[in-house]
Amino acid sequence: MAHRTRLYSLPSIKVMPNLWDGLAFLLVTLILLLLAYASEKMRMPFHLGQQIPITLDPRALPYYAAETTLRMFIALFFSFIFSLILGGLAAKNQRAGAVLIPIIDILQSVPILGYLSITVAGFIALFPGSMIGPECAAIFAVMTSQIWNMTLSFYQSLRTIPHELMEATQVYQLSSWQRFWRLEMPFAIPGLLWNAMMSMSGGWFFVVAAEAISVANQTITLPGIGSYIALAISSENWHAIFYAIITMLIVIFLYDQLMFRPLVAWSQKFRLGEMNEEPAESWVLNLFQRTAVTRKAFDKLDLLWSHWIQLRLPFLPSSRHKIKIHLESRWRDLLWYLGLFILGALFVLWLWNLIHAATSWQTIGQVVVLGGMTGLRVFVSIMVCSLIWLPVGIKIGLNPTWAKIAQPIAQFLAAFPANLFFPVFVVMIVHFHLNMEIWCAPLMVLGTQWYILFNVIAGATMIPKELKLVALNMNLKGTLKWRRFLIPAVFPYYLTGAITAAGNAWNTSFVAEVINWGHITLTAHGLGAYIQQNTVKGAFSEVALGVVIMCAWVTFVNLIFWRRLYRFAENRYRME
Repeated sequence: MAHRTRLYSLPSIKVMPNLWDGLAFLLVTLILLLLAYASEKMRMPFHLGQQIPITLDPRALPYYAAETTLRMFIALFFSFIFSLILGGLAAKNQRAGAVLIPIIDILQSVPILGYLSITVAGFIALFPGSMIGPECAAIFAVMTSQIWNMTLSFYQSLRTIPHELMEATQVYQLSSWQRFWRLEMPFAIPGLLWNAMMSMSGGWFFVVAAEAISVANQTITLPGIGSYIALAISSENWHAIFYAIITMLIVIFLYDQLMFRPLVAWSQKFRLGEMNEEPAESWVLNLFQRTAVTRKAFDKLDLLWSHWIQLRLPFLPSSRHKIKIHLESRWRDLLWYLGLFILGALFVLWLWNLIHAATSWQTIGQVVVLGGMTGLRVFVSIMVCSLIWLPVGIKIGLNPTWAKIAQPIAQFLAAFPANLFFPVFVVMIVHFHLNMEIWCAPLMVLGTQWYILFNVIAGATMIPKELKLVALNMNLKGTLKWRRFLIPAVFPYYLTGAITAAGNAWNTSFVAEVINWGHITLTAHGLGAYIQQNTVKGAFSEVALGVVIMCAWVTFVNLIFWRRLYRFAENRYRME
C-alpha cells in the first residue's frame, strides 16, 4: 500500500504568544470593530424622498470618514475580482480581448453620472425600504472609477510576460491554474498594486458625486466625507472644507500605513532580477513578522495555499498542450463576429429609437461639436501630464528612497477631490475675468495626471537589475539613455496609464466644465457640462445622447491612435 504524505502538515511545535501577538490582535480588533460599526449604519431604513441629515459639525467627521472608507474598500475588493477575471480573459482569449478591451476603453470614459442615472433606481427597487439600495448605488459608482485601470494593468502585465518565463512553465508542465498563480499573478502584482492605490485615490475624486446623488430632481445624500464636502461647498463654509481636508489627510495616511505600505514591501519579492536597492519597509509588516502565534497561523495558511495551487484541476489544460488562440475554423470565426455584429446592431437600434424620439439632427450635431471641444481639452491634458510626470515617475521609481517619500504624498494629492479647488477657481476666474473655456482644463488635469505617474513609477520599479547594468556598461547618458533605455523600459506601463488617464479625463469633464461655489455657477461649453445639466433635470434621452456621443468620440480616438500605439509597445518593448 502506497504511503500518503500530508503536504499541508507542519511539525507540532508549541508556540507561546509574545508582546507582538497582543499588539497585532489589538490592531486587527480595532479595525474590525470600526468596520462593523460603519456597516451597521448602512442597513438603516430608507424611503425615496427621505432626507438624510448631514451636519457640518467636525465631530461627525470620524463617522463620515469610516462610512466613506468602507464604501471605497468594498468597491476596491470587487474591482480587484473583476480585474482578474476580465483582464485575464482578455489577455488569454483573442476573441474575448477583441471585444473586452474596446468596451473597457469606452466604459472608463462614461461619466459617473451616466452610471448613477441608470443604476440608482434599480438598486433602490432591488432593496426597497432599506439604505442598502442607495449604498449599493454609491459603491457601484465608486467601483466604475476604480476597475478600468486595474483591468488594463493586469491585461498589460499578462501580455508582456517574457517568453522564457512562459517556456519555463511548459518545461515544468504546469497547468493553467498553476501557471496563473506561479507566474502570471506574481508578475502582475507590482503593477496591479500601484493601480489599486491609484484606484483608491481616484475613488475620492468621485466620492462627492457618489454620496450626494442628484438624479431627476431628486437628491439622495449618504453620510460620508463626499456629502460633507458637497454641503460645505453649497454653504460656502471655508472652515468645513478645511476640516474635510484634514480628515482626508488622516484617513489616507492610516490606510496607506495599514494596508498599502505593507503590500508594497511584500510585493518586492516578485520583482524580476536581483535587488541592489534598499528594500521598502513597513512597521505593520514587521509587527506581524515578529509575532509568534500569528506568524505560525499564517505559515499554516501559506502551506495550505501552496497545496491548493499545486492541485491539477482536471478541467484546466496543461501548458504542454499548446493553447489555440485562433478559432478552429473560419466558419466559427464568421459566426462569432456575425453574432457580435447583430447584438451591436440591435443595441444601436434601441439607442437610436430612444434618442431620436426626443432630439433632432440639429441637436445631435451640436452635441458632436461639444464632444470635440471636450476631446481637445482631454488631448491637451494628456500631453501636459505626460511631459511632466513621465520623467518624474521614472526618477521616483528608480530611487526607493524617493518612492518611499513620494508614495503617500502622491496618494493624498491624487485623492484630493477637485471640488475642494472650486472656491479658489471661482474666485480667481471671477476676479480676474478669466475665460472659463480655458481655465476648466486644470481641473481636468487634476484627475488625469496621477494615472500616468503611478503607472510609470510601477514600470520603473520593475526594470530588472541586469538591464540597468547593461545601460551602465554601455555608458548611456543624457538624452541617449532616456531614448534607448528608460522610456522604452517603462513605455508599456506609461501607455496603460495614458489610456486610463484619457478615459478618466473624459469622465471628469462633468466635474471640470461645471463648477459651483455657493450661489455662483460657472459653465464651459462641452460634453461633460451637457451631461451633468441634463442628469440633474432628469432628461434621460439627452443624457443617453451625450453618453453615446462621448463613447463614439472615445472609440474613434482609440481606433486611430491608442490601439495602434498599444500594439506597437507590445511588439517592440516586450522584455524577451
